[in-house]
Amino acid sequence: MADNLDIFKIKTNNVAPKKGRILIAEPFLSGHYFNRSVVLLVAHSEKGAVGFILNKKVDFPIQDVFPDFPECDAEVYLGGPVSTDSIYYIHKLGDKLPGSIHVLGDLYWGGDFEVLKHDIKLGLIDPNDIRFFLGYSGWDAGQLENELKEDSWLVTDVEQDAIMRDLSESSWVDFVKKAGSRYSFWENFPENPLLN
Repeated sequence: MADNLDIFKIKTNNVAPKKGRILIAEPFLSGHYFNRSVVLLVAHSEKGAVGFILNKKVDFPIQDVFPDFPECDAEVYLGGPVSTDSIYYIHKLGDKLPGSIHVLGDLYWGGDFEVLKHDIKLGLIDPNDIRFFLGYSGWDAGQLENELKEDSWLVTDVEQDAIMRDLSESSWVDFVKKAGSRYSFWENFPENPLLN
């Protein structure tokens, strides 16, 4: 039986977390936010890590949370359990948004919020070039590394196009497939095996 459970071990992956990589939750990771989640790391150092959940879309516009925000058709996602009353964003605007932090390719996060609102109001931003998040996912120093030792997350590289696509909770399976055949068993594993 112990050999059968080895299919859930991630240790052989040997991909270290870093900015621009994703975390794929293992099938049993529980909790509203992280169950079957895919998290983009936008910062990682010895001080900790910051990321955004890419596949937990909300079904309301950003104006429902921030009424004074200009009309924008960009998607809004649950970014994580930290600071859920604040808005965060990743984008492909680069230097057009002062203070942006480079993540991967032409993908950035953050930047001057007032400039962002101004440019949206003027119609200068393509909604497909930005993703909004309510809250973020954060780990203190060593916390993410401990979760990796417990096989909670699979770390892998990602193509930028996959990040900015229209993602949903079912996108977790797509990311697992891209991670390789070693994890193919995860794809069809029930969220709650006790219900089978």
